[in-house]
Amino acid sequence: AQWNPASDPNLPQPYSATDLAGKRAAKAAVLAQYGLPTDEATLARPLIGMISRMVDQKGLDLIERLAGEWPHLDASVVILGTGEPRYQDMWRWLASSRPHQIGARIAFDEGLAHLIEGGADLFLMPSMFEPCGLNQMYSLRYGTLPLVRHVGGLADTVVDYQPGVAGANGFAFSDYSPWVLLETIRRALALFRHEPGTWRALQVNGMQLDLSWDRSAREYVRLYGYALDKGRA
Repeated sequence: AQWNPASDPNLPQPYSATDLAGKRAAKAAVLAQYGLPTDEATLARPLIGMISRMVDQKGLDLIERLAGEWPHLDASVVILGTGEPRYQDMWRWLASSRPHQIGARIAFDEGLAHLIEGGADLFLMPSMFEPCGLNQMYSLRYGTLPLVRHVGGLADTVVDYQPGVAGANGFAFSDYSPWVLLETIRRALALFRHEPGTWRALQVNGMQLDLSWDRSAREYVRLYGYALDKGRA
């Protein structure tokens, strides 16, 4: 109920899988929050969002090794979170060196987290390990394609886009390598630019997923029913 773009009070305009127009308003609001340009050219570029503890487990060491590459991506980037001083300093430096492209907020801000999920086009989650993960599920619900490492709960919920793959809803990579991460980001950005219809289909795939406990509870009931039947037999 709290993470629903159709009723989220943190978004400037509600939206759903059948009408995604509100994502543009949320994108403009995110850019404005970070002091980034909100002109038509910037709104047309992909916006990469990340909300994370800034620690190795969340893949920040991979991002650190790519620090010199971020300014060369044809995308805006916003980050929200706190963590190890070296990673906080890295994002502050990137934001100060590219003030029209990269925004960093070293803080915890629940409302801004909702707005980023609503306004970003791509959500970055290159975790070293992730037993479950919540942000990739929020991203799917909000039509923000998650880009994740294929591990743990991320592998359970995000289906990597490849031509012909049914049910694809994001992007995933396996090797814990900064260069594989960079290649995956570039692959996602190319799809955003050149295949908007496919991008929209991936958004809808994610937004239509049922990742609630309702579905899990039904599966538990089914499993227990099966076990009882086997026991009686």
